Amino acid sequence: MAISPEIEKRIQLLEEKYKNSGQDLGSYLDGLLHDRYLTYWDYIHLDTLLSIQVPKTHFPDEEIFIMYHQITELYFKLIIHEQKQIIDDKLQDVEFFVTKINRINNYYKTLISSFDIMIKGMDRKQFLQYRMSLLPASGFQSAQFRMIELYATPLENLLHNSVVETMSKEDDLEVLYENIYWKRGAIDTETGEKTLTLKQFEYRYTPRFLRIANQVKGNTIYEKYLQLPETVRKDKHLIKAMRTLDQNANINWNLMHMGAAYRHLSKDKTTIDATGGTNWKNYLPPSFQKIIFFPELWSEAEINDWGKQWVEHIFNPQIKKKNA
Repeated sequence: MAISPEIEKRIQLLEEKYKNSGQDLGSYLDGLLHDRYLTYWDYIHLDTLLSIQVPKTHFPDEEIFIMYHQITELYFKLIIHEQKQIIDDKLQDVEFFVTKINRINNYYKTLISSFDIMIKGMDRKQFLQYRMSLLPASGFQSAQFRMIELYATPLENLLHNSVVETMSKEDDLEVLYENIYWKRGAIDTETGEKTLTLKQFEYRYTPRFLRIANQVKGNTIYEKYLQLPETVRKDKHLIKAMRTLDQNANINWNLMHMGAAYRHLSKDKTTIDATGGTNWKNYLPPSFQKIIFFPELWSEAEINDWGKQWVEHIFNPQIKKKNA
């Protein structure tokens, strides 16, 4: 049977592709001949994926808790995937920039809207029992979320608010990292000592975090934006996308966590500690931390009121209920 011109052209392209590999095209075709057909379940490793939910207790809702966090980490990986493309991009094309930021916002939108699973989709009584088997593990120990922050903005924008006035971008990265805001969220309020949760997290991930901070120094998403020509920086689609990302990562995501915490860890006048000993009432409210990835895109008034209206939306009903 004669080979069609289309197939012949493809064979020529394949020969060109493989000529420098040390093997001829025939060898690769032999491999293709013996290769098995691909299936959906093999391609996504479905059996493995469905086997990694391993509850520590007999409570049914613990499996929901595990799967939701695993799904969240996969979305974090997607966010980092897009961030790295922005950072690696050499053309500084505004359309590319906006497309990638909008993808990240779509991932956040899905995560934020899905958080009702944590707020309303689990039995509180079950949660308060099986959570005791998870000590000292905590969602605080999500390394990917910290990586998202490091890729997004310089370390000086991630400092705890108590040291912002005394430090600058001229300080060593190690010094800045030691004063990053989230570390204060895992300090024992009675002793002032680091919790085991924080100690474990630092031991496992500090070298990687510092390596990332060094790799992206001067080249974070915020710095890539500042490197754009002034006319490009004023692009309304770019500004909208980046402001939305700041709100999603530093206000809306925290707000959903607060909703879950109030649902499961607050009752009447009693506040229950998080599994890692994190002081979530001081750690989660965005108006307390005022972490902003892209400060140039916000007015002074917006920065001063950062997240306040969202926090009041959560706190005021609680206050009114207690005073009723």
